[in-house]
Amino acid sequence: MASKMASDLGEEFLTCAVCMLHFRDPRILPCLHTFCRECLQLWSTKQQPLECPTCRKEVSLPDQGVDGLKTNFYVNNLLDFAAAKKGAEPGVPCQVCEGGREQAKLWCTDCAMLLCESCTVMHRKVPATRDHELVPQDVLEGKEGMEKLHRKRYCDKHKSQELVFYCESCNVLVCTSCAVINHKPGRAHNLEEITTVAQKKKEMLRRLLQGIDPRLEEIQDSVKEVEKTMSKLIPAKEVATVQTQAYFGQLVHLLQKREKEILIQIDEQCQADGKTLQAKKDAMEFELAGLTSAQTFCQQTVEHGSDVQVLEVGNQVQTRIETLLTKKLDLESKWSEFQFEENTAATAFADEVENFGGLKTDVDVSKCDVIVKPAVQGFQCFAVLTTVDRGGCPCVTNRKAVTANMKDPSGINVTPKLQMKSGGVWEISYMPKVTGNHSLEVKVNSQQVEGSPFDVKVQERETPVLTIGRKGSGVGELDEPLDVAVDTDGNIVVVEQENKRVQVFDGETGVCLRGFPVGGEGPFGLEVDFEGRILVTSLGECEIRSYSKEGELLNSIDIQRDCWCPSGAAVLQDGRMVVSDSAQQRCLLLEHDGSLIRDIGTGQLQFPSFIAVDESRGAIYVTDRFAHKIFAYDLEGNPMLSFGREGHGDGLLQDPAGVVLDPTGNIVVGNAGDGRVQVFGPDGTFIRNVATVTGESAHGLALTPDGYIAVACYKGHCVEKYRYM
Repeated sequence: MASKMASDLGEEFLTCAVCMLHFRDPRILPCLHTFCRECLQLWSTKQQPLECPTCRKEVSLPDQGVDGLKTNFYVNNLLDFAAAKKGAEPGVPCQVCEGGREQAKLWCTDCAMLLCESCTVMHRKVPATRDHELVPQDVLEGKEGMEKLHRKRYCDKHKSQELVFYCESCNVLVCTSCAVINHKPGRAHNLEEITTVAQKKKEMLRRLLQGIDPRLEEIQDSVKEVEKTMSKLIPAKEVATVQTQAYFGQLVHLLQKREKEILIQIDEQCQADGKTLQAKKDAMEFELAGLTSAQTFCQQTVEHGSDVQVLEVGNQVQTRIETLLTKKLDLESKWSEFQFEENTAATAFADEVENFGGLKTDVDVSKCDVIVKPAVQGFQCFAVLTTVDRGGCPCVTNRKAVTANMKDPSGINVTPKLQMKSGGVWEISYMPKVTGNHSLEVKVNSQQVEGSPFDVKVQERETPVLTIGRKGSGVGELDEPLDVAVDTDGNIVVVEQENKRVQVFDGETGVCLRGFPVGGEGPFGLEVDFEGRILVTSLGECEIRSYSKEGELLNSIDIQRDCWCPSGAAVLQDGRMVVSDSAQQRCLLLEHDGSLIRDIGTGQLQFPSFIAVDESRGAIYVTDRFAHKIFAYDLEGNPMLSFGREGHGDGLLQDPAGVVLDPTGNIVVGNAGDGRVQVFGPDGTFIRNVATVTGESAHGLALTPDGYIAVACYKGHCVEKYRYM
């Protein structure tokens, strides 16, 4: 069997995959791939750590390096057998005698060389080789030739001694001398003959071999399955491509059709306006010619006519000119003033386009992720599910594949709504009616996603969902926070009066992202403009400082000529600014460079503080802390509204400070005197209380894009975030 196996092996089995030559001193890697010793040494100098050149598995070399790897004696035997088989063929010369004139007849298993009859005689006479095993030609040609060619293994310490024992205690092969000297049988060393140990090892390996075929079959079946799946890729791609092109082709056709319709409308309207204007022009030119002619005739009559002629034609001329002058003419060049109107803005359409079509894929439920956002009683609350494929990428799935169920603390169902926002992202919305721990179950393909059911703690309306900071001067700590704003990234920006700095916090987690010092005796007002710049006012400093997101001072706007004590500030979209001046008891509308446009509220305001602007309504709102009122003016400085009176009840104001406007036009006011945050309608009518903040001193307010309100708690030395919408 071994002889047949060896004869059936091709050259590739005896060839090193690195040098592509027959193996020279073949060494085995832990992954069981074999390479020449020299090739591995060269390979190891190019790579650290060493990787198998065939399977790329990382190899940990022994302390001796490549020399410490085991020799592949099986490959050596195969090489010997191949050489010996070749020697058994007619005409193969002896490898010992000079010139190789004689034909080889035997194979020395110890020297691994072919010998002729003469060299064989000498080989048996020389003391050093007389004990070598010589295999004759007829044996090489027989079935047992392979077994006869195994090279004998000699001890490294006793070169002439063949390895005949195995020390199980030391896990090494030893010779007779080693068995007497270094591995004497006893408690420390358990010696067995190699044949016995090898037989046991063979039996163990045979049992392992029995498990290989089923495993091979399993892997081969999997390979076939993968190949079968791979064969579906191109057809699936082609079908999806055709469907996509057809779908978007229809959309393009609809857009082109609509474009053509509008272009026709433009052309028709242009022609209609052209005809109308041309008719007007013709009529005007006709009247112009008549009036010019009458003017000329009248002038000639006056200048050159005799008295008789004047009297003869005077009445006629008078009548003609009076008729022309009193004739009603349409002298305006009115037209339809047609222009293209988007109706749907291109940017909004671009967002919608992302939802056109989509790719449905298989979801790996074990990798899907759910983020539960803070939940507040009586508000629309949300959780976000991301469906993920086997590769860990967000993927689209069928609407019916996703389910969400919720129960309140009493086990009563709360019906959530599902909406797919974009590629693999689903919004789960619900409105809890009671506080306490709710259970949210989310399934994809009828399987629970990891972490489901989720514990959702529903809080009361007046409980903050996030508290940022505590009293101190360290990173993330706050001391007398006076104003807040939300930057273009959704982060919460805070200015501290005592620490004289600005800090930027993550709007979701409250983690401090960065901070930077600001000038001035008492930093007060804070605003983030439409380009993301941070503007800061300071009591006692007649300037407005502008900083980058990172805190770099960009410029200082000098306003000392018109403003004595700037406090609150607001920026309009065109760059103009509104600043309150408590010292002069007025507000100022300024150009972007700080030059005065006009003053607002002079003679009406007692102590103007914080400012909010509603450009859609052209209104400026300012809190007056001494009057306990809110005043509203238009951008021309005309009074629009005022409301409020001192007190601690609903709708009453106690030292009103921060003010902000929600998207519906409601006015939100924070009381510095009692910490209440209240909501008033556009006409000043009280609507509701939001909360009473920690420290009972609410100052700056800011609304977040996702419906929360951040409040600067001046005496509480923190910023609290509440659900607002």
